[in-house]
Order: sequence, then C-alpha cells, then structure tokens
Amino acid sequence: MRAVKTQDISLKRQTWALAVIVTGVLVAAVDTTIVILALPTMMRSLHAGLANIVWVIMSYLLIITLLATQVGRLGDMFGRVRMYELGFVIFVLGSFLCGVSVNESMLIAFRILQGIGGALISANSGAVIADTFEPQHRGRAYGFTSVGWNLGAIVGILLGGIITTYFSWRYIFLINVPIGMAAAIVAWFVLKDQGERSARNIDWWGMLLLGIGLFLVLLTMIRMTSHPFTGTLVLTLVAGLILLMVFAVVESRQPSPMLHFQLFHNRVVSASLLAAFFQSLGNFAVLFLVIMYLQGLRQLTPLNASLLLVPGYLVGAGLGPISGRLADKMGPALPATTGLAIQAVALFLYGHLGLRTPLWEVTGISIINGMGAAGFFPANNAATMKGSPKGSYGIASGMLRTFANIGMVLSFALAMLVASTQIPKNLAFAIFVGTTSLTGRLMIAFNHGIHTAFYLAIVLMLIAAIFSALRGPTTAEISKPAHQ
Repeated sequence: MRAVKTQDISLKRQTWALAVIVTGVLVAAVDTTIVILALPTMMRSLHAGLANIVWVIMSYLLIITLLATQVGRLGDMFGRVRMYELGFVIFVLGSFLCGVSVNESMLIAFRILQGIGGALISANSGAVIADTFEPQHRGRAYGFTSVGWNLGAIVGILLGGIITTYFSWRYIFLINVPIGMAAAIVAWFVLKDQGERSARNIDWWGMLLLGIGLFLVLLTMIRMTSHPFTGTLVLTLVAGLILLMVFAVVESRQPSPMLHFQLFHNRVVSASLLAAFFQSLGNFAVLFLVIMYLQGLRQLTPLNASLLLVPGYLVGAGLGPISGRLADKMGPALPATTGLAIQAVALFLYGHLGLRTPLWEVTGISIINGMGAAGFFPANNAATMKGSPKGSYGIASGMLRTFANIGMVLSFALAMLVASTQIPKNLAFAIFVGTTSLTGRLMIAFNHGIHTAFYLAIVLMLIAAIFSALRGPTTAEISKPAHQ
C-alpha cells in the first residue's frame, strides 16, 4: 500500500515537473514568435534605425547560442533545477526591463539579459527531463515539450497580432512577467535536483571567439541585405570566418571546451546535433518569410496574418506526444527523418505561393509543416539524451541547443539576404520590418526572392534528413534483447 502511495506521489511530482518544464518552453516560444510580428511597431515607437531594430531579434538569439553549453555546464556543477529556476528569475527581469525601454539601445541590452535567462531555461530543461524520467519515458516527455513549443508559438503569434494591432508593443514583453513568476514559484516547490554534481570549467575563450566570429558574420550578412558588397564587408566576413576556424582549433585542444567534441565520437549524438543544426538553419526563418509574404505582399494585418498560421501549430502540438511515444517504441531515426521529409514538402509548397494564391492554402501548408516539426523534435531530443553518457546530460542538452541556435541565428540572416536579392538595396530593410509595401514589378520580384529562400531551405532540410537517417540505433536500442 505504501509503495502504491509512493508511486502516486512520484507520478504527481513528475506531472508537475513536466508542467513547469513545458511552461518554460512555452514562454521561450512565445518570445520567439511574438517579437517578429512587433518589429514595425517597435521601430516607429522608438524612432529606431532600420538596421538597429533587427538586432532586437538577433541579440537574443546570439546570446542564447553563446551560453547554451556554458549554462548547461553550470547545471552540472551547481544543480540543473537551481539553474533552471534562476533562468526564470532573470528572464522575468529582462522581460520587464525590455517592456519599459525608452530607446533601441536599452531594448537590445535588456534583450541580452532576457537571453541569459532564456539560455538557462532552454539548456537545462532537457537535462531536467533526463534526470526526472526513466529512459523509456523520455520520448513522451520530450513530446510534451513539443506541445509547449507549439502552443507558445501559437500564443506568440496570436498575442503578437492582437497587441501589435490594438495595444502597445511593450506588452509583448510585460506579458512574460506574471507567467514567468508563477512558473518560478511552482518550480521551487516541485522540481528536485537528482543528477550528480560534476566539476566543470567555463570556456571563456570559446565564448569570446564564437561570439565575435558569429557577430561579424551576421553583421556582414545583414549589411549585405541593404548595402553593396564592399571591401569593408569582405574584410568583416573574412575576419568572422577566421575567428570561427580559430574557435574550432582552440576547442579541439581545450580540456573543458565549450563544444564537447568527444560527444561527436558517438554516431547517434553527432548525427542528432547536425540534424538539429540544419533543421534550424532551414526552418527557423520560415515564419519570418511567411509573415513577409502575408503582410508585405498580400497586405494582411498582423492579426489576420497570424490567424492563418495558428492551425499548423495546433496540429504540431497535438502530434508531439504521439511522435514522442513512437520514438520510445521504434527508435528516433524513423519519426525524426519522416518529420524532416514532411517539412521539406511544406517548404516546397511555400516556395510556390503566388500573389493570387488562395489564403487557405497557406493554412494547409502550415499544417503540413506542423506535422513535420512534431515528428522531428521529440525524437531528435530523445536520441541526443539516450546517446549521451549519463553524467553529461547537461552538456549534451546545451550542445543540442547551441547547434540549433546557431542554425536559428544564421537562418534569419540568410533568409533576409537571399530574399532581398531581387529588390533594390535601399528598400530591403523597410520591406522586412513592414514600414513600406511593394507594388507592381517590385512585388513580383520580391516574391521570387522569397521563393529562392524557400528553395535553399529545402536543400538544408534534406541535408538534415540525411544525417537523421544515418544516425543508427541508440545505445538503449542496441542493448535490447533480440526478442524485443
């Protein structure tokens, strides 16, 4: 009887723990989608320069990318739950300060602070799941985090459309405050550190080299969107690439590197990380491109544009747990690879949207894309954790986020660069942030640019699918008895 009660208490604690983790993922997803819709309003309100306002998104993604492995390492050192809870506190503070910012410099600075909190949440959430759930149940747990991400994206899109249309842009940040505070309080009571503490070192040199290298590459790509490719930009790009190569060399010789290359000796983990990178590189900017199509070319309001995309995220949220259970039963390779193939189909269909395409087709394509995302993320996350050594869940989770985030950062800049090739440089930024509209031949040209960006995304998605398919079985699957 006592054993049954203990089991019930454990189940309830796991349920609450999962609810908190899903909330963290949801808040992060809200913040990712909601800001894209509010860029034009923020620019007008703060009288910001076109080139500066883009960094409201880029700075957040860049800081999360740099800190993903380091804060995962802090979780291994001081407790994953403790770092996860600290992430909520910092994220709430950063959100509040973003909401009261009076100029673009303050907003970008506080977005960096918000990114520190987001990194603590995202890098440690996967490790907290690995500590809380048995291996055979982790796929299902990761499936629910997929639900959180999709619901967060839905909430972000809807709230972004409503707030941008009817209220002040400041509420896109202030809305995080009550949600984050409530989640932090619940986490304090229900999450317990169970993983073993491990001594880790912070890789300051790695963060510096990767940060400056990525910044210079991104700066070049964004400048190329609205300026000719001058000698100065060539030097900036070359300097960034050299620093990234130096980063790779330094990391291979570090005793405690930012990117733990030893994990790449594991075929499952290395393939999972590369699949995450190329999937993010190809797919993260899809929302941005579709919003540009709907608002810039089809002249829809932010709210009407966002409503067309909600069904896709709803389908993704509903299918996430099912995909997670499939990954638990048959291994991650098939669900993840199938999901990537489905997303490639969605990108192909997006690449054929015309100026007179019925808008219901956009909704249908978003549903297909949501089905693909639901297949990929839970299975790929579970594969990474199953393939990692037990004492390195924090490092593996952080590396997974780092590779995905590098893909996200580059995806946004790459999509802008490719889509702008068909229009005058002096109009590119104004179109991207929604402060000007196109007519006539320029509208057709910009639509062709968006199509080109989607075609490139298809290639990247297929590369991700190849890595996913070739990853092989996880350690847990290899060790199963033959009759299973």
